[in-house]
Amino acid sequence: MIMTIRTRREAAGMNQQALGVAMGVSQGTVSEWEKEVYLPKARDLPLLARVLGCSIDDLYAEDDGDPPDRLEAS
Repeated sequence: MIMTIRTRREAAGMNQQALGVAMGVSQGTVSEWEKEVYLPKARDLPLLARVLGCSIDDLYAEDDGDPPDRLEAS
């Protein structure tokens, strides 16, 4: 599972600097999030999702591009 911050940021028409300002972090921190050197703290995810116009779940994607497996009722 990978974070899709860069994809979501670009779709929102923001550069790293603008996202950093909105999140109260540096452009370097945003860059590290996007490279997965570090990940945003859990407490920052609601604001990040709001700034990027998505849900917290939307910030994550499967490595292979497929949606996550869902349990089916039997």
